Amino acid sequence: MRVLLVEDDDRVADALVPALVSRGLAMTRLASGAGVLDQVARFDVVLLDLGLPDIDGVELCRRIRAESDVAVIVVSARGEVGDRILGLRAGADDYLVKPYDVDELLARVDAVRRRRGEREAASSPEVVRLGDVTVDLARHEVLVAGTPVALSRKEFQVFALLVRARGAVCPREQLLTRVWGHSGAAESRSLDVHVATLRTKLGRPTLIETVRGVGYRLREGWD
Repeated sequence: MRVLLVEDDDRVADALVPALVSRGLAMTRLASGAGVLDQVARFDVVLLDLGLPDIDGVELCRRIRAESDVAVIVVSARGEVGDRILGLRAGADDYLVKPYDVDELLARVDAVRRRRGEREAASSPEVVRLGDVTVDLARHEVLVAGTPVALSRKEFQVFALLVRARGAVCPREQLLTRVWGHSGAAESRSLDVHVATLRTKLGRPTLIETVRGVGYRLREGWD
């Protein structure tokens, strides 16, 4: 998942960026509002501080929302009810008051992406083709060269998340949370086993690519 952090406080950014990178997110940080609108299309989530040196964060949130449907989570020391209402009315999907726990922030990021992903899935094609592999997302069916492939429930869930990502990297943390409900050493090993089994069952060992230290993605073209 690609995350843009808009934060002018170097101490906050220096602590937050490595913490989120270690949890599988691809992070970019900007210290002001300059350049945000030019780059926002590259990201899945924007973490937006309101106390920026060159523009009020609420106004920047309005401008982001006017140009993009990217998920926006306000992360601000402004914790009054009125401030939260302003941020949400400006188009933010969520609002987290500093100081906050990094794992709570990560959970909110995943929740926002999950809600948006469900909306996108509802409007996206239910049948996806990757070369000779056909995936019916609604019926939970996979065909390879016209032949049905039997997948377990978790195998299909993992594969469907990769398919819906349309070639973007799915971080391990996201896959674990969405399929297993939480992450841990046992679940992480299980994910690797499920991916290996998918490669074998599909007979396409290069279809699912490992992005070392981050997660997995699909390599083939889309129809």
